[in-house]
Amino acid sequence: MQKQKIATCLWFDGRAEEAARYYTSLFPDSRITDVQHYGEAGPGEPGSVMTVTFELAGREFIALNGGPEFTFSEAISLSVDCADQAEVDELWARLTDGGEESVCGWLKDRYGLSWQIVPRELPELLGHPDPTVSQQVMKAMLGMRKIDVQALREAAGK
Repeated sequence: MQKQKIATCLWFDGRAEEAARYYTSLFPDSRITDVQHYGEAGPGEPGSVMTVTFELAGREFIALNGGPEFTFSEAISLSVDCADQAEVDELWARLTDGGEESVCGWLKDRYGLSWQIVPRELPELLGHPDPTVSQQVMKAMLGMRKIDVQALREAAGK
Protein backbone atom coordinates (compact mmCIF):
# COMPACT_ATOMS: atom_id res chain seq x y z
CA MET A 1 0.00 0.00 0.00
CA GLN A 2 1.33 3.42 -0.95
CA LYS A 3 1.64 5.96 1.85
CA GLN A 4 -0.85 8.82 1.71
CA LYS A 5 1.03 11.97 0.62
CA ILE A 6 -0.82 14.38 2.93
CA ALA A 7 -2.13 13.42 6.37
CA THR A 8 -3.95 15.55 8.92
CA CYS A 9 -2.06 15.97 12.20
CA LEU A 10 -4.21 16.53 15.29
CA TRP A 11 -2.56 18.11 18.37
CA PHE A 12 -3.49 16.72 21.79
CA ASP A 13 -2.37 17.35 25.33
CA GLY A 14 -1.52 13.83 26.50
CA ARG A 15 -4.62 12.11 25.07
CA ALA A 16 -3.50 11.28 21.52
CA GLU A 17 -3.61 7.50 21.90
CA GLU A 18 -6.94 7.59 23.75
CA ALA A 19 -8.43 9.78 21.02
CA ALA A 20 -7.07 7.61 18.20
CA ARG A 21 -8.54 4.48 19.81
CA TYR A 22 -11.88 6.25 20.23
CA TYR A 23 -11.98 7.55 16.65
CA THR A 24 -11.01 4.19 15.15
CA SER A 25 -13.89 2.58 17.05
CA LEU A 26 -16.39 4.85 15.26
CA PHE A 27 -15.76 4.06 11.60
CA PRO A 28 -15.37 0.89 9.54
CA ASP A 29 -12.00 0.45 7.78
CA SER A 30 -10.22 2.19 10.67
CA ARG A 31 -7.14 1.15 12.62
CA ILE A 32 -4.07 2.32 14.48
CA THR A 33 -1.01 1.72 12.32
CA ASP A 34 1.86 3.05 14.46
CA VAL A 35 2.65 4.42 17.91
CA GLN A 36 5.88 6.36 18.54
CA HIS A 37 7.19 7.25 21.99
CA TYR A 38 9.27 10.14 23.26
CA GLY A 39 12.91 9.32 23.98
CA GLU A 40 15.41 10.90 26.34
CA ALA A 41 15.77 13.95 24.06
CA GLY A 42 12.12 14.91 24.78
CA PRO A 43 10.36 17.21 24.72
CA GLY A 44 7.80 14.82 26.23
CA GLU A 45 8.44 12.51 29.13
CA PRO A 46 10.62 9.58 28.00
CA GLY A 47 8.48 6.56 27.16
CA SER A 48 5.25 8.54 26.84
CA VAL A 49 3.31 8.47 23.57
CA MET A 50 4.54 11.07 21.09
CA THR A 51 2.49 10.23 17.98
CA VAL A 52 -0.18 7.78 16.94
CA THR A 53 -0.71 7.18 13.24
CA PHE A 54 -4.17 5.88 12.46
CA GLU A 55 -6.66 5.49 9.65
CA LEU A 56 -10.30 6.55 9.68
CA ALA A 57 -12.33 5.02 6.86
CA GLY A 58 -9.04 4.40 5.07
CA ARG A 59 -7.65 7.97 5.44
CA GLU A 60 -4.48 8.57 7.42
CA PHE A 61 -4.28 10.86 10.45
CA ILE A 62 -1.58 11.54 12.99
CA ALA A 63 -2.33 12.32 16.63
CA LEU A 64 0.48 14.21 18.36
CA ASN A 65 0.86 14.69 22.11
CA GLY A 66 2.25 18.18 21.76
CA GLY A 67 1.26 19.67 25.12
CA PRO A 68 -1.16 22.36 26.26
CA GLU A 69 0.04 25.18 23.98
CA PHE A 70 -2.57 24.67 21.25
CA THR A 71 -6.19 23.58 21.21
CA PHE A 72 -8.71 22.84 18.49
CA SER A 73 -11.05 25.45 17.05
CA GLU A 74 -13.98 25.34 14.64
CA ALA A 75 -11.65 26.71 11.94
CA ILE A 76 -10.81 23.07 11.23
CA SER A 77 -13.38 20.28 11.28
CA LEU A 78 -13.77 16.76 9.99
CA SER A 79 -16.76 16.43 7.67
CA VAL A 80 -18.42 13.02 7.54
CA ASP A 81 -20.56 11.96 4.57
CA CYS A 82 -23.44 9.94 6.07
CA ALA A 83 -25.52 7.63 3.91
CA ASP A 84 -28.76 8.21 5.81
CA GLN A 85 -30.44 9.50 8.96
CA ALA A 86 -29.54 6.36 10.90
CA GLU A 87 -25.84 6.98 10.33
CA VAL A 88 -26.26 10.65 11.24
CA ASP A 89 -28.05 9.68 14.45
CA GLU A 90 -25.46 7.09 15.46
CA LEU A 91 -22.41 9.28 14.85
CA TRP A 92 -24.08 12.30 16.45
CA ALA A 93 -24.84 10.33 19.61
CA ARG A 94 -21.36 8.83 19.86
CA LEU A 95 -19.44 12.02 19.06
CA THR A 96 -21.49 14.28 21.34
CA ASP A 97 -21.06 11.82 24.24
CA GLY A 98 -18.78 13.92 26.44
CA GLY A 99 -18.75 16.65 23.80
CA GLU A 100 -21.19 19.34 22.78
CA GLU A 101 -23.70 20.03 20.05
CA SER A 102 -23.40 23.08 17.86
CA VAL A 103 -25.58 24.14 14.92
CA CYS A 104 -26.17 23.00 11.33
CA GLY A 105 -24.77 19.51 11.86
CA TRP A 106 -21.62 20.66 13.68
CA LEU A 107 -20.43 19.33 17.03
CA LYS A 108 -17.36 19.15 19.21
CA ASP A 109 -16.29 15.77 20.54
CA ARG A 110 -14.94 15.05 24.03
CA TYR A 111 -11.45 16.14 22.88
CA GLY A 112 -12.65 19.46 21.48
CA LEU A 113 -12.31 18.44 17.82
CA SER A 114 -15.05 19.81 15.56
CA TRP A 115 -17.02 17.52 13.25
CA GLN A 116 -19.67 18.08 10.59
CA ILE A 117 -22.12 15.20 10.41
CA VAL A 118 -23.63 15.59 6.95
CA PRO A 119 -26.36 13.42 5.45
CA ARG A 120 -25.59 12.70 1.80
CA GLU A 121 -28.92 14.24 0.79
CA LEU A 122 -28.14 17.68 2.27
CA PRO A 123 -25.97 19.07 -0.58
CA GLU A 124 -28.54 17.84 -3.11
CA LEU A 125 -31.37 19.63 -1.30
CA LEU A 126 -29.31 22.80 -0.79
CA GLY A 127 -28.41 22.75 -4.49
CA HIS A 128 -32.00 22.41 -5.67
CA PRO A 129 -32.39 24.17 -9.05
CA ASP A 130 -35.33 26.20 -7.73
CA PRO A 131 -33.77 28.95 -5.56
CA THR A 132 -36.95 29.22 -3.48
CA VAL A 133 -36.71 25.55 -2.54
CA SER A 134 -32.98 25.70 -1.81
CA GLN A 135 -33.52 28.73 0.44
CA GLN A 136 -36.33 26.95 2.31
CA VAL A 137 -33.96 24.04 2.91
CA MET A 138 -31.23 26.44 4.07
CA LYS A 139 -33.62 28.15 6.46
CA ALA A 140 -34.69 24.79 7.91
CA MET A 141 -31.06 23.65 8.31
CA LEU A 142 -30.08 26.88 10.07
CA GLY A 143 -32.62 26.07 12.79
CA MET A 144 -31.17 22.60 13.46
CA ARG A 145 -28.44 21.21 15.62
CA LYS A 146 -28.30 17.60 14.35
CA ILE A 147 -29.47 17.49 10.74
CA ASP A 148 -32.95 16.00 10.31
CA VAL A 149 -33.26 14.70 6.75
CA GLN A 150 -37.05 14.33 6.86
CA ALA A 151 -37.46 17.95 8.02
CA LEU A 152 -35.22 19.08 5.14
CA ARG A 153 -37.30 17.06 2.67
CA GLU A 154 -40.45 18.67 4.04
CA ALA A 155 -38.88 22.11 3.68
CA ALA A 156 -38.16 21.21 0.05
CA GLY A 157 -41.79 20.18 -0.47
CA LYS A 158 -40.96 16.47 -0.81
